[in-house]
Amino acid sequence: MQMKDLMISLFRKTGLGEISRPIENVSGGFMHRMYKVTVSDNGVEDCKSFAVKHLNPEIMKRPQAHSNYARSEKLEGILEQAHIPIVPALCFDGKKMQEIDGNFFYIFDWHDAKLTDWDNITDEQCFLAGNTLGRIHAIDFESEQVTKEHNKSELSKIEWKNYADHATEAKSEIANLLKQNLELLDYAQNQLNNAREFLPDIICISDEDMDPKNVMWENAKPLVIDLECLDYGNPASHVLQLALQWSGITTCNLSLDHVKHFFEGYHKAYDNGFHEYSKIFGLAYTWIEWLEYNIQRALGTCTDEAERQMGVEQVQSTIQRIKYIHSMENIIKSELEKQ
Repeated sequence: MQMKDLMISLFRKTGLGEISRPIENVSGGFMHRMYKVTVSDNGVEDCKSFAVKHLNPEIMKRPQAHSNYARSEKLEGILEQAHIPIVPALCFDGKKMQEIDGNFFYIFDWHDAKLTDWDNITDEQCFLAGNTLGRIHAIDFESEQVTKEHNKSELSKIEWKNYADHATEAKSEIANLLKQNLELLDYAQNQLNNAREFLPDIICISDEDMDPKNVMWENAKPLVIDLECLDYGNPASHVLQLALQWSGITTCNLSLDHVKHFFEGYHKAYDNGFHEYSKIFGLAYTWIEWLEYNIQRALGTCTDEAERQMGVEQVQSTIQRIKYIHSMENIIKSELEKQ
């Protein structure tokens, strides 16, 4: 079925009304596709708009995909009860995830809020983002629900040379880039693994994906979106990585003041006693796992050519980001020693 037909069926199934305007592509994340859908009801034109997320079909084929989404939906409900400022998926007949012809969707109320401007993030936004993350980490939960697998992240075992060889054989546009950076990628992986082994044995509810692209601003207040990554995780790991992302590491323009304000907001809401963040700096290299995913997409593990090209672009930008992190390592460690 074409996307338009899928959307028509989806909105009829959920009883939200008939689509009254052309479906709009919305700038969203790098894995799923977002649309704005406007419907009419009882003959009233353009009465309401919704954001619709079409989940990546390749991700939905993974063995644990549906159980992971079920867990995130449950945790989303806990965040709602704790009055965390989020945009939750709508529920229909007891289900948030909707299936149409083998395709899976989430539907959200449309908000005329502003997405975070990565190039103009303020100290106040960093404080509020850190505070929101702290409020999530501070939520009490039943520990017996969580298995030991959530306490420690698995060590990374990516064979970078194998990917470089595969890219060379495939005459891929990413081949030379990988070959030129093999030493750096091995270093980054070693630093990441060392940091993971040093992590404290603490666990909480967390949103590892609460970076600037997943926070909107409504009346200068944050609204967290894209909650599919909600899970149990290590708060020390997540606050470090998100503090750096909000502070500009993603755009290779890091502000140490932003780092300070993010941690100030975070510790105002939650403080577990761990402060040795400089010793887990290697977690900043978690980008290598995003790099591996996009190498696979660039080499053809994807749904179409548009997604493959996105994979190529993300390989290029992610390697540049890893190089930037390496160049800033000592400066960032010095700031983290103050937190």
